[in-house]
Amino acid sequence: MRSPTVRHRRLGRELRRLREQTGLSPEVAAHQLGWSRSKLNRVENARLLPSAEDIGNACDLYGVDSSGKAGLIQLGKDAGKRGWWTAYSDVFTGSYIALESEATAIRMWEPTLVPGLLQSEDYAREIICATRPELASPDIDRRVDARMARKINLLGSHAPTVHALLDEGILHKPVGSPGLTARQLDHILQVAAWPNVTIQVLPLAAGAHGGMEGGFSVLSFDDEDPDVGYVEGPAGDVYVEATDQVRRLMLTFERILNICLSPEKSAELITAARSEHDLP
Repeated sequence: MRSPTVRHRRLGRELRRLREQTGLSPEVAAHQLGWSRSKLNRVENARLLPSAEDIGNACDLYGVDSSGKAGLIQLGKDAGKRGWWTAYSDVFTGSYIALESEATAIRMWEPTLVPGLLQSEDYAREIICATRPELASPDIDRRVDARMARKINLLGSHAPTVHALLDEGILHKPVGSPGLTARQLDHILQVAAWPNVTIQVLPLAAGAHGGMEGGFSVLSFDDEDPDVGYVEGPAGDVYVEATDQVRRLMLTFERILNICLSPEKSAELITAARSEHDLP
């Protein structure tokens, strides 16, 4: 199964809404469509992309007019289009990149390392080598290329807004050979100057805070699509879609933001930290 895109999620929600609007239970609708109950559930939850014929049959059952039917069939076709990330399907095995590529706003909190979207090539290579020591050199190169390709999403007229909160400890942590961290901090300062990117630092003096349990991201889309939270860890990826859980992540983000330095003060701190890494 390909990673669900925003359009795929939208299609599933719309088919569920139409079914519920007609008053049909999942069991009755699945029976009349000739589907299993499992298939209906996977379609409505964007775990399975239905064919144009499946969408048309569902629209007929739910009493959708011809224009609405055509629109949903087209939405299904658009949802099935291959994105740039599918060229790296061996690296991007989850849904995050598909969703990130269609987000209009990305909020992230990172307490331990520079987030992937903000990493320089050398820093990314060092992090991948440290966290995946079992990988051969060609596999490491492949992952570095994929991570650099993600950054294309930050450029252009349709680029999302990115608001990154970083723990100050990241700035002081030496990574790789002498000078590598300094170059990474230079890169952060360059990206922070882009009009769609805001970077703020949580100072060590802030003490205990709500983000100490780990990093996370929240992706926002247009008005039709709910936010999605994302937490990455050694045991795998966790996608947070329940409204109350996403709200909790957003509240945590706001609490961390309230004790971060301003973007201007953050840039000064990053610049000061950079000088620590100049010496061999």
